[in-house]
Amino acid sequence: MAEAHQAVAFQFTITPEGIDLQLSYQALNQIYLSGVRSWKKRVSRMRNRVIKGVYPASPSSWLFVVIAILATMYMRSDPSMGLIAKIQQHLPLRYSHTSLLFSTLLWLSLILALRFCLKLLLSYHQWMFEQHGRISNTTKVWVTLVRLLSGRKPLLYSYQTSLPHLPVPGIKDTLSRYLESVRPLLTDVEFKRMTELGNQFESTLGNRLQRYLKLKALWATNYVSDWWEEYIYLRSRSPIMVNSNYYGMDFLYVTPTPVQAARAGNTITALLLYRRKVNREELKPVRLCTVIPLCAAQCERMFNTTRTPGVETDVLQHWQDSEFVAVYHKGRYFRLWVYQAGRLLSPREIEYQVQRILDDTSPPQPGEEKLGALTAGDRIPWSEMRKQHFSSGINKRSLDAIERAAFFVTLDDEEQGMKGEDPAGNLDRYAKSLLHGKCYDRWFDKSFSIVIYKNGKNGLNAEHSWADAPTVAHLWEYTLATDAFQLGYTEDGHCKGEVDRMLPRPQRLLWDIPSEVQTQVQSSLAVAQALANDVDCHIFPFVKFGKGRIKKLRISPDAFIQIALQLAYYRDRGGFCLTYEASMTRLFREGRTETVRSCSNESCAFVRALEDGEDECRRLFRLASDRHQNLYRMAMTGAGIDRHLFCLYVVSKYLGVDSPFLKEVLAEPWRLSTSQTPVQQMELFDLKNYPDFLSLGGGFGPVADDGYGVSYIIVGEEMINFHVSSKYSCGETHILLQHCPLSVLTSLLMFSLFMYS
Repeated sequence: MAEAHQAVAFQFTITPEGIDLQLSYQALNQIYLSGVRSWKKRVSRMRNRVIKGVYPASPSSWLFVVIAILATMYMRSDPSMGLIAKIQQHLPLRYSHTSLLFSTLLWLSLILALRFCLKLLLSYHQWMFEQHGRISNTTKVWVTLVRLLSGRKPLLYSYQTSLPHLPVPGIKDTLSRYLESVRPLLTDVEFKRMTELGNQFESTLGNRLQRYLKLKALWATNYVSDWWEEYIYLRSRSPIMVNSNYYGMDFLYVTPTPVQAARAGNTITALLLYRRKVNREELKPVRLCTVIPLCAAQCERMFNTTRTPGVETDVLQHWQDSEFVAVYHKGRYFRLWVYQAGRLLSPREIEYQVQRILDDTSPPQPGEEKLGALTAGDRIPWSEMRKQHFSSGINKRSLDAIERAAFFVTLDDEEQGMKGEDPAGNLDRYAKSLLHGKCYDRWFDKSFSIVIYKNGKNGLNAEHSWADAPTVAHLWEYTLATDAFQLGYTEDGHCKGEVDRMLPRPQRLLWDIPSEVQTQVQSSLAVAQALANDVDCHIFPFVKFGKGRIKKLRISPDAFIQIALQLAYYRDRGGFCLTYEASMTRLFREGRTETVRSCSNESCAFVRALEDGEDECRRLFRLASDRHQNLYRMAMTGAGIDRHLFCLYVVSKYLGVDSPFLKEVLAEPWRLSTSQTPVQQMELFDLKNYPDFLSLGGGFGPVADDGYGVSYIIVGEEMINFHVSSKYSCGETHILLQHCPLSVLTSLLMFSLFMYS
């Protein structure tokens, strides 16, 4: 306990001779330097607030306006048209002070005008519906104006106040689009019934709910996001492991180092460097076509965040800063300080500290090893245990150390990756390990948990309520690239840098776990293991077919893959199903996702024609592709279906009225839930020059018990990687998984040969 002794700044004892005061100057110095770091962060935040507050102008532009006004006044001209004189009549100020006040007000007015104009420009979305290479003159002028008004060197959140609000679609339009989306899935009788339900809803309850929703849209930043976060994620009482959390994987072919502690050192460092960029807002805003900014609000809760359980609803807790990470290894929890004397530890020092944890042979305390299972099971028991046994004493202090940590790290004692005599099977096991692990060796409530395996492979498991996959993919892309190309390793696989061997050891977290909690841990573990054992995951890397060949067909790669998935599903099930594809609405402030209903009349017509060998397949395929692209664009621009209907349903619940139409729509199962993982968002390295550094992307569990979770990533020109999950308990989906690779690949090749013929 020498380190604990050194951490005490001062001690005193009372003796017969008087008070004996002992000061630890080393500890006092640490406190001082930590305070300096904290104040530097506050000053940086204040500076950024000022810069964002005047964007798209700059603080220096104020001086330009003041000088311009004073210069015109010196020339005996009144640019204020009498306003300065009127201000003097009401305020006892000197003429120079009045001029300065007028200049400041004029400057602020110009900023508001610029911001308003930029918001109007960013509300224009017709550019998305124009054919590639055929840009209208209107769009060309629009692009020029956006570039002019976007300012120079924007901070991460500079565009937030200039982004438009998500519009509320017309109820008639939403109902029409909904009925069109379900037409290929219903018989004539079923479709007629659903049409009557929709018409009845529109003529009775629908318009009333729509008025309330428009009222919310007037004062809310985003009429969907808060309800989506609460009712879809935080109010769910079932386990978030598998059902909500998702995973991201390491490079496919490359493991930068086989040394577990070294990989942990660089990974932790890269993540903390990313956090520093987020805090300082040094990350460039993500922009479509290098012009149109996307909302960056999801970055705010990326670090120092945890989901705390409740009886009715969970709560996301976020802290401004954290100087440590929580680490799990062989049943023990540690607090690993990553700052010393106000500075970030070097990668080599973090490796040194991680190695200390790996070398620690102390056994877990009673009830400690599987404590994480509480976060993997049902939410209500975890909430009750947390309130009863983790709200005071050493349990609260240790739980605080985990929840307030920058993020969670698991030092896994297994090896993973595409290795050995069964590379395909090992990839599947790698995915399952990241999705749920042993059900107790991840802390599923943290915003994200990093897993470092024994052979140097890594990965992450992310909680879903605070952000969507593209935001986490951006973080993970930076982490992998910084680890491999910026930080690097020595020839023997260790991190670079010097080591201060006087660093205090990582701190073991102490627990007092009563038998009641241990019983609940076993119960939650049983629930989680049943869920994990039922999940089947398969990874299908297609390395000889990618977007290069697809683009030669002048087809959207995403539309191409979605149609291929429809064909694969039809071949194995003999029909079609409601298909969910995640699209983003980050063109709008605080936007998250919208659903693209990929199973359309056009895609079904093409699949049937292709299976029947009809001659018009070429035309139908083009129609299906164009239709899918149009659906995706409509979802991105606020003209989707499902978020609008979801919010109408929430309003109906607040009003205490029932809608048979909305109830039936929201109960429809998504048997095919799909998502594309974005790649090369930051372009930190060129895949053409480093083809071995291909990312595997990530995946998620199935949404429906008899359905699939399909995630895919289009990497480079010659690779498409699929992550497909289902449940063993549904025999049909398990059978399909065995044929899915061949079916999808055959579909892609058939399309290619067909279109080239």
